[in-house]
Amino acid sequence: MHDVAIVGGGPGGLHLAHLLATAGLDVVLFEEHPASGDPVHCTGVLAVETFDEFRIPGTAVLNDLETVQFFGPSGATIEYSTPRTEAVVIDRLRFDQQLYERAATAGATMHLQTRVTDVQVHADHVTISCADCDVTARAGVLACGANYTLQRRLGLGMPALYLQSAQLEVAAARPGDVEVHFGSDVAPKGFAWMVPVIRSHGTFARIGLMCDGNARLHFDRFLSQAAPRWGIEGDETTLTPRTKMLPLGTIDRSYGRRLLAIGDAAGIVKATTGGGIYYSLLTATLASHVLVDALQQDDLELASLERYETAWREALGDELDAQTSLRTIANTLSDAEIDSLFELAQTDGIMPIVRRTAAFNRHRHLILSLLSHPPARRILMRRVLGWGRTA
Repeated sequence: MHDVAIVGGGPGGLHLAHLLATAGLDVVLFEEHPASGDPVHCTGVLAVETFDEFRIPGTAVLNDLETVQFFGPSGATIEYSTPRTEAVVIDRLRFDQQLYERAATAGATMHLQTRVTDVQVHADHVTISCADCDVTARAGVLACGANYTLQRRLGLGMPALYLQSAQLEVAAARPGDVEVHFGSDVAPKGFAWMVPVIRSHGTFARIGLMCDGNARLHFDRFLSQAAPRWGIEGDETTLTPRTKMLPLGTIDRSYGRRLLAIGDAAGIVKATTGGGIYYSLLTATLASHVLVDALQQDDLELASLERYETAWREALGDELDAQTSLRTIANTLSDAEIDSLFELAQTDGIMPIVRRTAAFNRHRHLILSLLSHPPARRILMRRVLGWGRTA
């Protein structure tokens, strides 16, 4: 019997496997795809401090990001540059494979191309069922990303809030700065983005969006508009994005008897942007502390593992609450109200607030500052307080 069985070989699952194996535990990990990081599930933009915080080498970094252009529904634009590099683009395949090799070197047993079909919790162990094997462990961890079949079956629930997403990396002859586009025609309740990617063999663009409704339909429309500017060849018949559900809220409970859920599998993501890598690594770290202690004490009951949820809520709870509040407000904004915010940013002091308070992984300070800025607050809170028409 293993000590811990991990379902999912993304950054969170791989980081957790490394930490637990380094602590001397018998760890087994299951990844349904032939290789970790393939297919790519996200845009792959990380804060620079992520690498030092989790002791990950920066060899997967492709290029720095310092300037972003925001586009409003009416076409108004705002440009924002950071005084120093705060975010980088990574090669997700290389990044994940780096984490995979680190976990395997630490002693974790890795099973690729092995899809877990069921997880059952018993009095003294957990059974992980695959197509051709059953494996037992003292504890199980769900690190399976935005797939909530197992969570629902195990009584952990579903994310309370989510959108749909579509994204693709494609060759681009004329990549520009990062672009973020808002508007109901582009991405209702969300936004679309373009991120430049510089590889040794050429230049590329990571194009994506998060929206309410048919993500593929909105992606194709956005691509047709953006392709000429960035020198992208092809159309919706030749460029097929990867689509998936994007959780923007936590599941009901991230722990159970002999069971934890981390990162996207627990719905612990940035409700503002949908970004999940940093929170996956952070929750994996917190989960490792709880599991090492619980296994040493041979106490994997609910009261013991609840400490994991307490830990991540202490670390992220206020941040997630603020992000969820802004996401709830953003979902109600009309195009005219979004354009009003763009006008404020150009004329009435919002950009100094952004420059003073914006942080890539922590948005709460910026959100609270915006809600304390009277003109911005009037626009953001109008729908929440029932002011004005909702049509």
